[in-house]
Amino acid sequence: MSPTVERRPLQGSERGVIAGVLLLIALLVVADVVGDLRQGASGWHVALEIVAAGLALLGAVHLLRSTLRLRRRLVRQAEHLSQVRAQAEAWRQQARRHVEGLSRSIDAQLDGWRLSPAEKEVAFLLLKGLGLREIADLRGTHEKTVRAQSASIYAKAGLAGRSELAAFFLEDLLVPRAGLAPEVTPPAAPPAP
Repeated sequence: MSPTVERRPLQGSERGVIAGVLLLIALLVVADVVGDLRQGASGWHVALEIVAAGLALLGAVHLLRSTLRLRRRLVRQAEHLSQVRAQAEAWRQQARRHVEGLSRSIDAQLDGWRLSPAEKEVAFLLLKGLGLREIADLRGTHEKTVRAQSASIYAKAGLAGRSELAAFFLEDLLVPRAGLAPEVTPPAAPPAP
């Protein structure tokens, strides 16, 4: 079994060199044809050289045209990539604004429940899905303390537990409300091949 040789496309500079060589060959053959005609060379010899010059010229033109097409395609792809990056950045900024707004709303609600700063911090960590032991480790306290703070949070909020706390804040986020569809930027169309 012979190893597979991966072919790579010619680079722009390589195409230019090959096209230049083919053009030079075509010019040299034309000059040779002119010299042969002055010296009275045979018709078949001159015809053969004209065919060779024509093929070299066609090869050069083909390479130059394919290089121009390739450059235009690269420009279109670069423009498309730029559009996609701009859309991604706009989405990140929009998401950041939403997250900041959500965070402020949650903070205002926790203030409305008259939670202490420690209870607010525990409430945020509960909303993030951390367990009581994890919260205790993060805050440098005992799990019993976090359990008592959680119970105090639920009592002040009039909620039955963690699931109701999460539902209180997430319920409206998960069900889209009519007329309040988020602004969505349509994806950029890919460049034509």
